[in-house]
Amino acid sequence: MRTNFDQLLEAGAHFGHLKRKWNPAMAPYIYMERNGIHIIDLNKTAVKIEEAAEALKNMARSGRKVLFVGTKKQAQEVVAAHAQEVGMPYITERWAGGMLTNFPTIRKAVKKMSQIDKMASDGTMDNMSKREKLQISRQREKLEKNLGSIADMTRLPSAVFVVDVIKEKIAVAEANRLGIPVFGIVDTNSNPNNIDFVIPSNDDATKAIDVILTAVCEAIKEGLEERKVEKADEEASAEQATAEAPQPKERRQRIRKAAPKAEAEKVAEVKEEVKAEAKEEAKEEVKEEAPKAEKKAPKAKAPKAEPKAEEAAE
Repeated sequence: MRTNFDQLLEAGAHFGHLKRKWNPAMAPYIYMERNGIHIIDLNKTAVKIEEAAEALKNMARSGRKVLFVGTKKQAQEVVAAHAQEVGMPYITERWAGGMLTNFPTIRKAVKKMSQIDKMASDGTMDNMSKREKLQISRQREKLEKNLGSIADMTRLPSAVFVVDVIKEKIAVAEANRLGIPVFGIVDTNSNPNNIDFVIPSNDDATKAIDVILTAVCEAIKEGLEERKVEKADEEASAEQATAEAPQPKERRQRIRKAAPKAEAEKVAEVKEEVKAEAKEEAKEEVKEEAPKAEKKAPKAKAPKAEPKAEEAAE
């Protein structure tokens, strides 16, 4: 377990809201009521943190991004610090409507921020008046404040981690509309039905948020390290493959160079075989023709021999 009962208890994660503000859907996660306040079952909280951490670890291992959202004062610094540690995008100032559902427009705003930086580096702003420079610098500061933390997010995130489900209801609604899984710290006054990975806990205590985010970010770090190891193995195997690849090429080149000689030798052998076969065929034809000639010779001489013998007798 990445967290235990004692850590969550010390952080005050068990304190819920007043009984009159509770949401009945949170009944499975409530342990008891005391002094009009609901107490959250921290054993279930620890189990849910473990489930969420494993899911986020697998996402980080596959190279996907997780967007952290925490705009309430108690969570701003904690969320920013933990998200920066693992290199994930985060929103701590204000959730701009359509940040997920209208993502191309948000990307245009981020590109505009980079264009202003390019203008400042190229020196084009030096030719502008003081008023124009002031307007552009104020626009740059505003964009940096609201969108600076997601400047590296070139596509929609694979998951959204929300600290307060009620305060970030727009972010949850956009993620649900796009089918993006939502990880949320849910208090007793919130509705857990729209959250894919529910973490029942006090969402108003900075220490409780810190404990949960620490466990989650450690899992993400493990996933990123495993991804680095897998990449290193792939690169090593690719280097071995490239190192072994030239040897067959050299052999092929040598074979190609030696090929003309081998072909010439084969042609000469074929010619010799053809000549030998021709000679053997000629000999066989001579042998076949010889007996025929012998048979023809006696028949031709027999009739001529009789008259000569008769002449000699006379």
